[in-house]
Parts: sequence; C-alpha cells; structure tokens
Amino acid sequence: MKAVVCHHGQLNVQEVAEPEPGKGQMLLNVLRCGICGSDLHARDHADELADATQRVGYDKIMRSQDQVVLGHEFVGEIADYGPKTHRRWKAGERVVAMPLMRAGGEAHPTGLSTCAPGAYAERMVVEQSLTFRVPNGISDDHAALTEPMAVSLHAVNRSGVGRRDTAIVIGCGPIGLGVIAMLKAKGVRHIVASDYSPTRRKLARAMGAHVVVDPSEGSPYEGLAKRGFVVNAPQLFDMALDGMSMLRLTPFPWEPLWRAVEVAGVTEPKRPVIFECVGVPGVINSIIDEAPLRSCVVVVGVCMKTDNFVPVNAINKEIDLRFVLGYMPIEFRDALHMIAEGKVNVEPLITGTVGLSGVDDAFTALRDPEQHAKILIDPRKA
Repeated sequence: MKAVVCHHGQLNVQEVAEPEPGKGQMLLNVLRCGICGSDLHARDHADELADATQRVGYDKIMRSQDQVVLGHEFVGEIADYGPKTHRRWKAGERVVAMPLMRAGGEAHPTGLSTCAPGAYAERMVVEQSLTFRVPNGISDDHAALTEPMAVSLHAVNRSGVGRRDTAIVIGCGPIGLGVIAMLKAKGVRHIVASDYSPTRRKLARAMGAHVVVDPSEGSPYEGLAKRGFVVNAPQLFDMALDGMSMLRLTPFPWEPLWRAVEVAGVTEPKRPVIFECVGVPGVINSIIDEAPLRSCVVVVGVCMKTDNFVPVNAINKEIDLRFVLGYMPIEFRDALHMIAEGKVNVEPLITGTVGLSGVDDAFTALRDPEQHAKILIDPRKA
C-alpha cells in the first residue's frame, strides 16, 4: 500500500507492506487523518522527543534515523478483523480510535513509533478495545478531529474551570482553538483569547471566544481588576486587614466565623484559569509575570526546548501550575459525541485537504498561521 514515510526529517510517499491485524485488532481503510502539531514536532525534533520519553521509561518513540508512518488523528472504515477478535461492527462501518496499539507484547503510540504505523497511509491497524463507532450524520472531516478535541477537553477538565470563571487562552493554534470550543461547550461565560495572528483571532471568535486580544496592542489581563480579581499584593494585604477588622468588631468569636466563610469560599480571591497553548520558551514566564494572584495556569502547548522562569514570582502570587497530556477513554468518547451532537463546532478549524502526495507541502503551509489551522489528509485524493 501507499504511505507517507518520515525519515531524517523528509516526508516521501512510498510503497510499504500491508499491515496485518493481530488478536484484538482491526484493519481500517483510512478516510481522513489530521496533521497535528505533534507531527511537526516529531519531524523536526524526533531525537529530542525520544530522549524526553525515554526519561519516563518508554524507549520506542521514533528517532530521526527511523522510517515512520506518522498520523494519530484519524477516521476509517472497517476492512477486516484480526484472528480471535469479536466482530463488533460490520465491514464498511466508520470508526475512530485512540492512537495506542499493542505490538511485541508492549503498548505503543500510533504514528510516533516504528512499532505502530500511523494514518498517513491507505490502511492501518487499531485496537478494537479503543475503537468507537462514528455516529450517523457526522462527516469524515469532523470525525477526524475527535482526537485533538479530546486533548482540548482533557485540558479543560484538568483545569477545574467553572461556568462563572474567567478563562484566558494564550495562543490560538489548533489546540488553543479546541480549548476555546470546549470552554464554550462547558458553558464558561467569559472566554478571553490572545494571539498575534489576525486569522487566528478571527477563528478564536468563531470558536466561541467572547474577547479577542492582539497582544501587540493590548493585554489579555486588562480589566481583570474591575472584574474583582486581585492583581497586586497590596490588594491582598488590604483584603486581609479589612476582613479581620470586620470580624473583630463582631460580638462573637472570630474563629468559627472565619471557618464558616472559608467553607463558603469567601476567603479565596477570584482566580482566572489561563491556558498556555503556544509551546514556545518564555511564554510560561510571561504568564506568571502578568497573571493575577492565585491564577491557575494550565500548560497545554508542547515546548521542545529548555525553558526558564523565576520561581519566587510564582510563589509570591501563589500560581497554580498544571501540565496536561492526552486524555482518558471517556473523554475521547465524549469529544466524538460532542462533535456529533453539535455541542462543538469544528468546521472553522478545517482549512484544507490534501492527498498523500501533498503532505510535505502541507507541513510547510502549516508554518504560516495566516494560511492554515488544520489540514486533513485524504489518502484517496490525488
């Protein structure tokens, strides 16, 4: 079959061996596959990526000298089942699947290892247990975005953001736009998006952002003091002094009163939830410098280089810093059904479709934020 093979940073269409499903696996005809930012990273920084995953105990991530078929955001139709595998659905039905596959007795990330070839190909193998049937009415294009939307849903879930909170999204590439869409679907009432690109700011508005900021002209944190956030230490000192002065004036012991208002959440200042979706050195530090006190910062962007920030600045503000990766199976399923039910509109994200022979040019095009957001691969397209 034909597939796009990545080798030493080059992408070429080649004839490769037909994949064969094993026990518990299915063979799919690939209908669409999204080009992910992780694929761009893998092409240019494969060795750094491999070194990083080796430090957490996995040593089968692709290296630059390997020949790897990328692709982990996909939808396909069932072509066949492996031996001793329950035939849950009929041949020809459309499915999506989480990108993990067993080979040689180990689990491997699909599209990022020689052990688990991905969906930049005519056919691929998936685990039946991680497969979900595509609901009727959802297009191939939209179904292919289940995986990146699951990433965004996981980031929003991990943040603990509530409907009444203010969410600030720094960086409006595909994942940032996905986070905005999921925040909107969760009912968050005030979503601020920030990006230098006019095209991405327009997309952020289309995905559900209430306020869109060009950081060269303004700050995404502007106006937060008026919305009740603590933006400097003197405000926090005044809150402590004023609060204790009022409690001391009551004829009752102040300790039980404090504990009662603490349970009600009154003693906690409002905090925004900030999503870092850029993945460039210096962004985390700039967020810590500019964010209000007690902010929750969720790092979604994948930075492949060494980064620095001054811990005391985060300490003085009691910044809550969280890092997120991937998703849980229930989030993958939920993302698919949120797309199918119209709770999340992914159409604005899709800006192009190419065949296998157009993948190399698509990687180049994706480096220009004014040109594209998400490019899909259709292996049947010329």
